[in-house]
Amino acid sequence: MKTSPLKTLVLLSGSGTTLQNFIELMEAGKLPIQIARVISNTKEAYGLVRAERHGIPTQIICRPDFASKEVFHQAVANAVSAVDPDLILLAGYMMIFRPDPKYYDRIMNVHPALIPAFCGKGMYGHHVHEAVIASGVKVTGATVHFVDEHYDSGPIICQKAIPVENDDTPDTVAEKVQAVEREIFPEAIRLFAAGRLRIEGRRVRVSPD
Repeated sequence: MKTSPLKTLVLLSGSGTTLQNFIELMEAGKLPIQIARVISNTKEAYGLVRAERHGIPTQIICRPDFASKEVFHQAVANAVSAVDPDLILLAGYMMIFRPDPKYYDRIMNVHPALIPAFCGKGMYGHHVHEAVIASGVKVTGATVHFVDEHYDSGPIICQKAIPVENDDTPDTVAEKVQAVEREIFPEAIRLFAAGRLRIEGRRVRVSPD
């Protein structure tokens, strides 16, 4: 178990609300991380502004700036290796992430549904909540999982369900799911920092406190 804050790298593509949650908890002493850098694949990501306001270094690595996907993925992998983080958090990062395999047991993502439902390629953001409403399911929620080389397929760390009410819309579902994400993503990080997570094949075992 690591007693000092985990050197953490955050990757994002958009507004950075998840990042803001991390920052506020970190600065309040309620999350044992130190964000070393924020990387975005879009220049317009407001998450970059949020990071800079708190003195967190940022880096932009955009796919159109590279001749191929392979070169782009290598540039991201090189940036990750340069930081050499203890933990990597995907906070609304809308690209497949292919770092050095040595990091595969320390990359986390949150998905706005109960994996394996409403996940995979094309299932992100509001698309997920629209699909939830269209399907007529009675529950949805959020999932925190370790990341592998595919969309939303890594071992699941934790999940929390919420009811889908008759009068819910994609917007109201999104609001409820985001509240769940703000709760369970930090909790998964705390479990990781405490050395309580162990990956066994497709399962993540959580050891007693």
